[in-house]
Amino acid sequence: MTVVFKKTEGLTEKQTHYCPGCTHGIIHRLVGEVLEELGVLGKTIGVAPVGCSVLAYDYFNCDMSEAAHGRAPAVATGIKRVLPENVVFTYQGDGDLASIGTAEIVHAAHRGEKFTTIFVNNAIYGMTGGQMSPTTLVGQKATTAPQGRQEELAGKPIRMAEMLATIDGAVFVERVSVHDIPNIRKAKKAIKKAFEVQLEGKGFGIVEVLSTCPTNWGVTAPEAMVWLKENLIPYYPLGNFRTPEEGK
Repeated sequence: MTVVFKKTEGLTEKQTHYCPGCTHGIIHRLVGEVLEELGVLGKTIGVAPVGCSVLAYDYFNCDMSEAAHGRAPAVATGIKRVLPENVVFTYQGDGDLASIGTAEIVHAAHRGEKFTTIFVNNAIYGMTGGQMSPTTLVGQKATTAPQGRQEELAGKPIRMAEMLATIDGAVFVERVSVHDIPNIRKAKKAIKKAFEVQLEGKGFGIVEVLSTCPTNWGVTAPEAMVWLKENLIPYYPLGNFRTPEEGK
């Protein structure tokens, strides 16, 4: 019998702990597939964050390290500089990367560190109970913003991809989504390109992935996909913001 679909070797047999409808699992699979297809699983080192994906070291079938909250880019910098022939990536959420870890990711990009970042943006703190994050939308409710985020108090949500794309050391910056099949395919293509940029030694690469959090958004799993499309994408437009081929 011809096998047309199988589990990627990039992931372990461990069952994930994510809530029903959370798209961390999809993003994990895309990263695992890319690492397997590039033939680099045996020399890859991932850095897990603090947040919903804190247990990523149980799921990715490669060497993994754990970082303190927001410090994954610093840990990845050290690993890549000591082991420059290895493939190194960080996997971070918006609370980890865009809040306590903002300085870490900005300066890693400025230095042109040659590792890859997978940035999962679901616009809320997931693991700790649904607090407002730097990417929470204006009007979006959170446990620390029961009336919704107010621009006059918290400012507008930060657009990390657009900001990082202004930095010379960030040679590949793209925002994708995983709310439907066509966009999942585009997300995989972007993730693969980001790792290829690292393999070619060109500089820092980041893929921002718009993701769901039905539990803290207070919606069902199917509704979460629609909510992402109708609310996150208009504020966080999908597309490539910087790529080596265009000389930007």
